[in-house]
Amino acid sequence: MTNRQKQPLSLVLAFVALLFVGACGGRGGRGGSEHEGAADSLAALELVKPRYATGYTVSDSAGVRLVDVGEHYRFALVRGDVEAPQGYTRIEVPVTRTICMTSLQLSNFTILDAHDVVKGLTGTKNLFNPDILERTKDGRIVKIGMEGNFDTEMVLAANPQVIFISPSKRGGYEAIKETGITLVPHLGYQELDPLGQAEWIKFVGMLIGKEREASEIFAGIEQRYQTLKEAAAKATVRLTVFSGEMHYGTWHAVGGKNYLAQIFRDAGADYVINDEETSGENLEFEKMYALAAKADYWRILNSYPGDFSYDALKASEPRNELFKAYQEKKVIYCNMKQTPYYEISPVKPDVLLKDFVAIFHPELVESDYQPEFYQLLK
Repeated sequence: MTNRQKQPLSLVLAFVALLFVGACGGRGGRGGSEHEGAADSLAALELVKPRYATGYTVSDSAGVRLVDVGEHYRFALVRGDVEAPQGYTRIEVPVTRTICMTSLQLSNFTILDAHDVVKGLTGTKNLFNPDILERTKDGRIVKIGMEGNFDTEMVLAANPQVIFISPSKRGGYEAIKETGITLVPHLGYQELDPLGQAEWIKFVGMLIGKEREASEIFAGIEQRYQTLKEAAAKATVRLTVFSGEMHYGTWHAVGGKNYLAQIFRDAGADYVINDEETSGENLEFEKMYALAAKADYWRILNSYPGDFSYDALKASEPRNELFKAYQEKKVIYCNMKQTPYYEISPVKPDVLLKDFVAIFHPELVESDYQPEFYQLLK
């Protein structure tokens, strides 16, 4: 099924489920109540089932919400004294106290207006959100240390019901496991579809009692993304783009199936690397130049101290001036020291897409559009 086909399907499924709820709700008697409860469960399940995200699945068993994350984690989300089925870890919902390990995880709570649930973070470096910074300053959120060197006392002080973890990080979770606190993997970082990464807000919504809000927010993200993607697909000019820059003698180039490459394609531009890799590889300058010398645009994301410029780009690697995109001043840039990129962009793929479309095909967006993350380097 294509993404274009997915858009109406989500609306149809939710609409049919809600119609079922309404039809059953009008019936009286005990039987009507039973049907109404089943309909409510069906409607809620259809709202939270992921269709883009591949890292988790959702099902119901005897009224218990079952969530499988990756290949090894299985959770039963229950209320009250309900027991979890065999093989599932029991989590009583709604969760009201948790710890986040990454900015991607935190972005889910930000868009759900649920900072009050977050009681601990690994740190606040590169965070911009004033509410999070204030909560950390006054102690409502504690700093638990970095992966591999957690402060167990601070973890216990946060008193979380669950801790969201990122298995790709350095670890150090063994000490936390000994506390008996449930560890819940958040695999949003593994998603290759931009909408799949954003759809993890529905996963978080289920745990914190905001599944309807999460589903509604995601539906809006999906609709805006798909509408703009379809418009960009009809653009008469197809541009080319490459990404990254030299660091310590090598150029890390993301693969052709990477999340970023997908956004480029959806924005109406072809990424210069067209392979089946997801993570990418480190290339020598000569190899990257062979691939991207004539590319129309060049995307750069870094943490340059101060205002980045073409002079700074040339100073970092004199051969950068050989690229067509450099010569024509078509470098697309975002500075993470000035923009909360990783703090909020994971749940704003529609905005990321619009930033790129505004550059590749400006006729497709409003003339006074103000980019949130990326813009042409001046």
